[in-house]
Amino acid sequence: MKTKLIHFFVFAFFVNTLFVFANHKNNTTKPFVVVLDAGHGGHDSGNTGNGYKEKDIALKIVLEVGKIISKIDGVKVIYTRKDDTFIDLWERGAIANRADADLFVSVHCNAHNSDAYGTETFVLGLHANKRNLEVAKKENEVIFLEKDYQEKYAGYDPNSPESFIGLTLMQEEYLDQSIMLASLIQNNFTNKLKRKDRSVKQAGFIVLHQSYMPSVLVETGFLTNRKEGAYLNSKKGQQEMAESISEGIITYQKNLGMATSRSQNPEITQEEIDKAIETTEEKKYEGITFKVQIAASSKKIDLKAYNFKGLKDVSRNEEDGLWKYYYGETSDYNKIQLMKTFAREKGYSGGYIVAFKGRKKIKLSEVLKSEDK
Repeated sequence: MKTKLIHFFVFAFFVNTLFVFANHKNNTTKPFVVVLDAGHGGHDSGNTGNGYKEKDIALKIVLEVGKIISKIDGVKVIYTRKDDTFIDLWERGAIANRADADLFVSVHCNAHNSDAYGTETFVLGLHANKRNLEVAKKENEVIFLEKDYQEKYAGYDPNSPESFIGLTLMQEEYLDQSIMLASLIQNNFTNKLKRKDRSVKQAGFIVLHQSYMPSVLVETGFLTNRKEGAYLNSKKGQQEMAESISEGIITYQKNLGMATSRSQNPEITQEEIDKAIETTEEKKYEGITFKVQIAASSKKIDLKAYNFKGLKDVSRNEEDGLWKYYYGETSDYNKIQLMKTFAREKGYSGGYIVAFKGRKKIKLSEVLKSEDK
C-alpha cells in the first residue's frame, strides 16, 4: 500500500495497538459518546463539484454512520446537525464539549482543480505542505458565513499560515488517539473499499480545534472527479463509506474497552506484542530495514534480554565511538511502530525508529517521503 505521510511524526497505529489508550479518560458508567458532524449545511453548500452538493452527501453518510454505531451497546450518538441546517464551526465543537464526548468525527467531500481522487483523513496539526494548507483553508473559510465571526474566532484569518500555529496546543493530549482513529478509518477505505489512499495527515481545521477529545476530519473523496463524485453521490457509495467509518469507530471503542479492562495490570507482554504484530496490516519498504534505537553507550553490553529490561532481538552497532543498541529488525513500518511502543512500555521512553539501507543508516523522514512521490 502506498504511504503518503505528510509530517515526519504522523505515524499510523492500527487495529491491535490498543495500548495507546491507557491514559484516555474513561468512566465505565458513562456511555461512549460519539459526536458526528456533517460538514457544511444550510446556506453553506460546501463544494459543488460536478453539480453534487457536499452538504447533502456528508449528511447522508453521517446519518448512516449514526444508525450503524447506535446499535452497539454502550454507544451514544449525538449529531451536530440532522438536517439541512447551517451550524457554525464554533458551535460544532461546543456540542461535543458539552456532551463530554469520547470522539468527534467530521465528514466532508473534497475538491480540487485537477482530476485528483482518493480518501484522506485528517487530525489536527500544523500544515506540512501547501496542499494540506489549502484543504484546511477551504474548509475553514466557512467562518466568514457566521455572524460575529471576528469575536468568536479572536481575529483568526483562515488565509494566514500564521493562524495555524496555535491550533495544536489544546489537542496535543489527544493526538495519538486521533491518529489511531484516523488510521483505522483510512485503512478501511484503502483495504476494504480499494479507494486510493491519500493517507492520514495533519492540518489546521478550526472544527477540530474547537473539540477537546480525540477528533478526526474525513475527506471521503473528490466530487470534482467525475467517477468518484458519482460514487459518493450514489446510495451504494454513501453506504460503503458509512460502514468503513463506523467500523473504525467500533474498533476504536472496543480497543479502548480492552485497554481499560487491563488497567489493573497495564504492562504489555511479549505475547501481546507478538499477536498485535501478526494481525497488523503490513506496510513494507523494499530494501529498507527499520529498528528501534533504545540506547547508546561507550560500553559493549552483552545482548541478553536481562540487560535490556526483558527485550529480545536486541542488536548493536559501533558508530562514532559509541555502541548503539537496537530493538527489532523489519522492513514493515507498521510492525516497527508496535515494537517502538513496546520498547517504551518496557522503560525505554526515548526509544525511536531508525532506518537502514544495507548497513548504512539513512534519514527516516527521507524514507517516508520517498513513498509520497
